[in-house]
Amino acid sequence: MQTKVKPVSRPIRKGVFWPSILVIGGSALLGLFNNEMLTTVATNIFLWSLRTFGWLYQIISVVAIILVAIITFSKLGKIRFGGEGAQPKYSFGAWFAMALTGGIATGVITWGVNEPIIYFGNVWGELSQTGITAGSATAAVFALGRAFYNWTFVPYAMYSLCGLVVAYMYFNRKKPLSVTASLIPLFGDKVTKGVWADIIDTLAVLGIALGLSASLGAGLTLVSSGLEMTYGIPQNAMVWLVLSVVITVTFTISSLLGIDKGIKWCSSANSKIFYVLLIFLFIVGPTLYILRLTTAGMAYWLQNFWIWGLDPIDIGGEALVMWWTLYDWAIWIAYAPLMGIFLAIISYGRTIRQFMIINWIMPSLFSVAWFGIWGGTAIYWQTNGTLDLVATINDHGAVAALWAFLGNIPFGAAIIPVVMITLILSFSTAADSINRTVASLCTKDIDHDEEPATWQKLLWGISVGTIAYLMVAFAGGSQGVDGVKFLSAAGGFVVLFVFVLQVASCFKMFFIDKVEK
Repeated sequence: MQTKVKPVSRPIRKGVFWPSILVIGGSALLGLFNNEMLTTVATNIFLWSLRTFGWLYQIISVVAIILVAIITFSKLGKIRFGGEGAQPKYSFGAWFAMALTGGIATGVITWGVNEPIIYFGNVWGELSQTGITAGSATAAVFALGRAFYNWTFVPYAMYSLCGLVVAYMYFNRKKPLSVTASLIPLFGDKVTKGVWADIIDTLAVLGIALGLSASLGAGLTLVSSGLEMTYGIPQNAMVWLVLSVVITVTFTISSLLGIDKGIKWCSSANSKIFYVLLIFLFIVGPTLYILRLTTAGMAYWLQNFWIWGLDPIDIGGEALVMWWTLYDWAIWIAYAPLMGIFLAIISYGRTIRQFMIINWIMPSLFSVAWFGIWGGTAIYWQTNGTLDLVATINDHGAVAALWAFLGNIPFGAAIIPVVMITLILSFSTAADSINRTVASLCTKDIDHDEEPATWQKLLWGISVGTIAYLMVAFAGGSQGVDGVKFLSAAGGFVVLFVFVLQVASCFKMFFIDKVEK
């Protein structure tokens, strides 16, 4: 099970590579020469797809979490990837670090403070249809509860389900390492051959490339806002370009080093910084308030689980549901099929229950702790007048509150650059894993322990970085991250129907077909 770091010499899958690179590379070129057209197309996809298919996003997300829960706690959880004699390569600590940091990208850092504050202050009308008064005690509980819903067990169920299906088909049923192989229970082996295999895997590549561009765009916006608020460096096209180049080079180099030297090292360093920041803020922050508000937030979240989970927009309104929850589902679904391949690759020798603990339960609990501590502290300071974070967001954009928040904690001046480095590492870890997976999917007959060609990793890294820069520079919008949200919706919509088929395939595989142990 030693990873072959030297890139393998295998031909490209022309039916996946060329359509994908033409669309992604073409989008990058279109943005360079006509950024208004790129913005218009992305905006229209965002509005149409979420208004039209919001109901499907919500239903399939609820089905996914129910299915994952049943599989995790049933006798199916004892099945081992690779068979009874398979031995895992990575320790639990290293495995969890790769799974956690490979999946969240810059998300929890970007939104840990900003999202609860936006809900609490009703910044863009998020509370307008809820009947909750902005700045009230109920708004505080709602803010954490909604953040918990958007960032914990539901989205991680999407990743886990895709990873489970791919790992089981590859290691236990000896099928190809691809998205199409996860659909064999529905359509038979013929789905892995011919034009349908190319179409399905191409859609997965397009979705993840757009989703990755969206994540990079969010990271660019966040770091540049920090440079402006902390060091007085104004946000402009040149700053975004420099940051794009630095981050793209970082994750591309990491990807070129392979899993053991690149992803494993980045994820280990990244996760340790996460743990230290979490513990430090819990100690120096309003500890009792954090504990109480987190508990109340969980109660509110569980009480409203079905209402939030099956709301296509009509109950909570577009400002809350479309621009936040459905946007979140779109980007998670955009990532899910190919993220599932990465999670499968590093899970050889583990049981299904261990896989779900590491990829579903523990990341979800981590997010509860993160949003409870960071979001709870931010709401406490907003409430008692220590900081007006709502005004900061109104003045500087959706992601700006984090830097004012960090500037107010002990040793904030030293912590801010650490957080900026962590942001770059966070995105690099996620992009590293995805970049490798995209290149693998565009390569014929590659094994899970082989590295795809260097030139492919470079090509995909540059294309993703270019699109992210263009959407941040020319489609910021009122929130400063509108272009990022447009991209994520486009990516999620491209993959939505593939994900629906994967959920159906998972059900048939484990509850109708004969289970291979």
